[in-house]
Order: sequence, then structure tokens, then C-alpha cells
Amino acid sequence: MAYIDQIDKTRVPKHIAIIMDGNGRWAKARGEKRTMGHIAGVETVRRITKTAKNAGVKFLTLYTFSTENWNRPAEEIEALMGLLLKNLEDEIFMKNDVSFQVIGDLKRLPEAIQKKIQEMIERTSKNSSMCLVLALSYSSKSEIQNAVRQIAEEVKEGKLDANDINEEVIGKHLYTSFMPDPELLIRTGGEIRLSNYLLWQAAYSELYFCDTYWPDFSEDDFYKAIYDYQNRERRFGKTSEQVATE
Repeated sequence: MAYIDQIDKTRVPKHIAIIMDGNGRWAKARGEKRTMGHIAGVETVRRITKTAKNAGVKFLTLYTFSTENWNRPAEEIEALMGLLLKNLEDEIFMKNDVSFQVIGDLKRLPEAIQKKIQEMIERTSKNSSMCLVLALSYSSKSEIQNAVRQIAEEVKEGKLDANDINEEVIGKHLYTSFMPDPELLIRTGGEIRLSNYLLWQAAYSELYFCDTYWPDFSEDDFYKAIYDYQNRERRFGKTSEQVATE
């Protein structure tokens, strides 16, 4: 039986974050250049975006390009940026009522991509079924550092009392201030680490790791992750007995 038939559709996570890992290894296993893995990975993005929207997910955040990825070979970076520019034209947004957002240090991106990103954000702003968020030139540590600098400046200018700094204040200064924290974080490709991704936001996310390379990650794999999530007990520091009485 497919996992789509086993999940409780009333308890689907509102926000799912994914580390799309394994494109390069997928290509290598086939004797192809890493670029071919990224091309195949784009098809998976299209497929999983539709699947997430149909499942009732409201925010899907994909780790697309980290700040550390700038250290990769120039040829690969150029190919990735070309793919990004091309696929920001994808009609998946309009056909599926999906809006578009980006988190990260966008100033490091080529101007043409910055312009295309802004155009897509504006063009899809009225779409409401789901929001697809790309983490581009993203580093969670840099995001937190940036938030701390902003808060420090507000304290210096007298706009904020240091004693009033709490989780809510910090959250409002993060790139992700427009959406809830992810309930479920998925990583494909077999690695078991967060790789500097949503470290603050994932404090109480359920983590799901699978060996499947991203280009092979299927709709059923996605529903399997949700099924696994729904069969965990989320206690948030409480006891099982406390959770049972809520």
C-alpha cells in the first residue's frame, strides 16, 4: 500500500524543510558530470512541489545553495546559476497556485538572478495554496549573526531595551520571519547532519534522513517521511503523560 493512503491528511506538517542532497553522487554513479545530477534534481523539485501542495503543506523550504557552495568549482556554480535562472520561469507557480520566496544573502547572487527572483516574488504574491521557499546563498550561522547585529543596533539607537530581547524578537529578525518553523526537516542522500541549515528554526523539528539521492526522491518517499513524522510523539520537553492529557 502506498504511503499516501496511510497518512492522516488532517495532521500534515504546515512547514516542511528539505536538504536536497545527492545530486552529484547520483550523476557520478551514472558516469555523468555533476551538472546532470542538478538537472535531474530540478525535475524532483517540480514533482515534490506539486506533491507537497496536494498534501496540504503550506510552506516548503528547499536548501538550494549554501554560502559554503560558493567554494565549489566555478563551472559547477555557473551551471547551477544557469539552471536557477532558467527554472524561475517555471509555470509550476501559476498553474498550482504556489507563491515564491527566497531566504539568504541574495547580494552575492548575480544581478540577473536577483532581478528574476524579485519578479517571481511579485508575480506569484497572490497565489495562496502553498509557498515555495528557496534557501539561496544561505547560512544559518550568518543569518543568526545578522539578526544579532540588527538587534544590537536597535538597542544602541534606543529602539529596543536589551531586557526585552526574547525568542520572538530574535525570530522577527531572521530571514524566515514570514513563516512558521518547520515541523519536519527531511534530508536525502544518506548524510546525517544539518549542514548549517535552519539551526534556530529546527530546534524542535522532527528530523528524517533517508539514503535516497534527491533525483530519485519520489512522491511516495515524501509521504513516507510524513507518515514517519505522524507516528512520532512530539513532547517539546514535556512527559508523555503530559502530552496525553492535552
